[in-house]
Amino acid sequence: MNTFHIWTIGCQMNKADSERLESALEQLGLRQTSQAADADVVVLNSCVVRQSAEDKVVGTLGFMGPWKRQRPDRVLALMGCMVGAKTDALEAKFPQVDLFLRPQQYGPLLDLVGQRLGLDWQGCVGSLAPVHPKVTCYVPIIHGCDLMCTFCIIPFRRGRQASRPLDEIAREVELLVDRGVKEVTLLGQTVDAYGHDLPDRPDLADLLRRLNDVPGLARIRFLTSHPSYMSQRIIRAVADLPKVCEHINLPVQAGDDDVLQRMRRPYSQAQYRELVGSIREAVPGVSMSTDIIVGFPGESEAQYRRSLELVAELRFDKVHCAAYSTRPGTAAARNLEDDVSPEEKSRRLHEMDQLQEGILGEINATLVGQDVEVLVEGRKKGKWHGRTRTDKLVFFDDPADRLGQLVNVTIQRASPWSFQASVVLPRTESRSVASASLGA
Repeated sequence: MNTFHIWTIGCQMNKADSERLESALEQLGLRQTSQAADADVVVLNSCVVRQSAEDKVVGTLGFMGPWKRQRPDRVLALMGCMVGAKTDALEAKFPQVDLFLRPQQYGPLLDLVGQRLGLDWQGCVGSLAPVHPKVTCYVPIIHGCDLMCTFCIIPFRRGRQASRPLDEIAREVELLVDRGVKEVTLLGQTVDAYGHDLPDRPDLADLLRRLNDVPGLARIRFLTSHPSYMSQRIIRAVADLPKVCEHINLPVQAGDDDVLQRMRRPYSQAQYRELVGSIREAVPGVSMSTDIIVGFPGESEAQYRRSLELVAELRFDKVHCAAYSTRPGTAAARNLEDDVSPEEKSRRLHEMDQLQEGILGEINATLVGQDVEVLVEGRKKGKWHGRTRTDKLVFFDDPADRLGQLVNVTIQRASPWSFQASVVLPRTESRSVASASLGA
C-alpha cells in the first residue's frame, strides 16, 4: 500500500476535509496520485446538498466497481455528507465500498492503513494541517450546525455546532504560514457562530484579532456566515483589522417573509436589508455575496419576484442561486409538498442568473482603470491569477515569478466573472527595468 487518491465534490468544508485527510495519509508515507486507477486507496468525499451532487457521487461509485474487482486488496472509502449514522442501506447498495466515513471521521481509514503498514497511526500523524499547502488555505474552525433550516441536510450529517479552541486554530495558522501560506479562509457551516459553545465564549471577532497578529500572514477571509450571528463586533473587526478582507458572504435564501418562515430562517427580509446596510456603512467598499433558493415548496410567482426585487435592490457582488432540491430526511421533505415544477424552477433560476449577471457586469465595469491589490495564487493558460481583497478574480501577464506575492495591478477589462489587468511596477522595479532596457 503506497498510493492514494481523493475525489472531492461539494462545499469548501468538504475540500478542507479532503486536504486534512491527505495530510494524514502523507504523514503515514503514502503518495498522492492524480488518477484513481493508479491508487491503492481511493476516497470519495461526497456531497448531498443537492440531487445533482448526489447523482455524481453515485455515478462515480459505479465506475469504481470494476476498479475494486480488478484488485480486491485495494481500499475504497466513501466519506462525507452521504454517510449518516446508519450505513446499512449504503452497504447493500454499494458492496464495493470497504469503509463508510462520516464527515471528519478519518479514524477508521487510518486504522486500516496503519494495520496494513504495521504502524500505529496515532503515533505518526501530528497536525492535520496540509503538508504542502497552496498560497491560500482553508481552516475549519467550527463543525456542524444547530439551526435546522427545513431544506438542509447538513445538521443530520455533520452534527451539532462544535468550535475548535482559539489557541489550537492560531497554532495551526502559524504552522501553515511557516509552510508558505499567505491567506487563510476560516470555515464553518455557520462560521460567525464560532465560539458560542466554548467555555470562555470567544467569538469570531476575537479569533480574527488573534490571527491578525500572526507574522507573515497577509490576508484572512471567513465563510459561510448566517444573518442571525453576524454581530456588530464581527462587523467592526472586518472594518478595523488590516488583514481581514472586505468581503462577507451572507446567505439570505429568499426575499419573502412567508418563504423564510417555511425555511425556518429566523429573520425577516427587512431585518436582512437592515443588516446589509449596517455592514456597508461600517465597511466602505465591502463586497457581499449571498445564496438564494428558487422554487422552494409553496413559493408563488409573487414570492419569487420579491427575491428578484431584493437582489435588484441590494446589488450583490455574487449570488449563488440554486433550484430547490428535496433532501430526504429534512423537515421540508417530510412536511412540505415539492409543488413547483422543474420547468418553473429552471425558468426562475435562469431569470435570477440573468439579473445578477447584468448587475455584476455593471459593478465590475466601474473598476476599469483602478489599481487593486491581488494575491497571486497561480498560473492558468499562461497568465497569473489571483483575487482582490474583495474576492474579485483577476488575470494578468508578467514574466516575473509572482506566485504568493501581493501585486498591484491596473484593471484593463472587466466581465461579470473576472478581470484582465496589467502590473503596476513599484518605482524601484521600474527603474531597474528601465536601466536594463538602456543597457546599464
